[in-house]
Amino acid sequence: MSAVRDESTPVTSGAAGAAQFPGWDSRKYNYYEPKGRKATHYEDMTLDVQPDPKRYLLQDWILSFPDGTSTYSEDWTEARSSNWHVFRAVDEEWERTHYQRQSTIVGMVTHAIENARRSGAPARFDKTWVKVLEQHVSAYKHAEFGLGTATMHAQRYGYTQMINSAILTNSSYKLRFAQDLTLYLSDIGLDIGGFNIDAGKEHWLNDPIWQGTRKLIETIGGATDYLEKYFSVNVVFEPLVAELFRSGFIMQVAAAQNDFVTPTVVSSAEGDYQRNLANAVDLFHILANDPEHGAHNRKLFARWLAQYGELALSAAKQLQPIWSLPHVKVAQFDGVLDSALERARHIASQIGVELPACLAA
Repeated sequence: MSAVRDESTPVTSGAAGAAQFPGWDSRKYNYYEPKGRKATHYEDMTLDVQPDPKRYLLQDWILSFPDGTSTYSEDWTEARSSNWHVFRAVDEEWERTHYQRQSTIVGMVTHAIENARRSGAPARFDKTWVKVLEQHVSAYKHAEFGLGTATMHAQRYGYTQMINSAILTNSSYKLRFAQDLTLYLSDIGLDIGGFNIDAGKEHWLNDPIWQGTRKLIETIGGATDYLEKYFSVNVVFEPLVAELFRSGFIMQVAAAQNDFVTPTVVSSAEGDYQRNLANAVDLFHILANDPEHGAHNRKLFARWLAQYGELALSAAKQLQPIWSLPHVKVAQFDGVLDSALERARHIASQIGVELPACLAA
């Protein structure tokens, strides 16, 4: 007769049968509960790639930081969850599919620029519009790079591989788009006499128009809470500043200045954001409705929304003079800002929080 193991005795062995773990008696291959009826390739490649002592890691963390902090800690964000593993990225993007999509985008942008230059399109741009590209579109690439580095830092601290992957692909898209703008402006600069490829940096650092945006980017980058960074980028900065400039200005105004190329390059970033936003909204909605910590998280998100929303609104208003620069004016700043505020309200409502007073007015 075999002895019955005392359940109060800690399990110190990793041998088969030493302990009963979730799904130990299942005769199915999958050891996790899929989001849908069947497990997806994304779930197979992502779920539990990053270990968790609460799931299948009987010996606790093998490595820790010198101060005793474990390899990954739930305390690296103020947000709380009764089960971090519930989240699955809406776009179901993992390493292979991410590289494929990035490659497709780079190919599309490259061919568009090559065809435009071959036809002599940059030389037909309105001369005033060329200055906008040189000074302000070039300045904006620094904002995208800042968001990319902020999310690159944030992804390391995510408690699960699913969260890390969603934030990491977000970072990769941002860094790629910053590179897209840099290469694009350098290429068309070869076809436009006197084009100053360094003007954007000067305006980013010293032009009052961009100092509110720069302050917001640096504030996001200085945050130590990884979900605070992810939230401030996708829920606040993107709708109130990034989309305001990309969609509310470049995408609407460029064609009237004989420029059909820049909107093509910028359109990729609009598509990127739709994917990043879907992932972010789903994650924060789950946390806002967590059965144990929902109230805490909603209060936290409201605080983040107010803190970064005030900075974002100030940054957006400082960009207003750019709308008056083109010769042909087809968009009004006030209307674009109203649309941006409505967009932010809709995103917040999807998560389950209300806009703060500074944005609701």
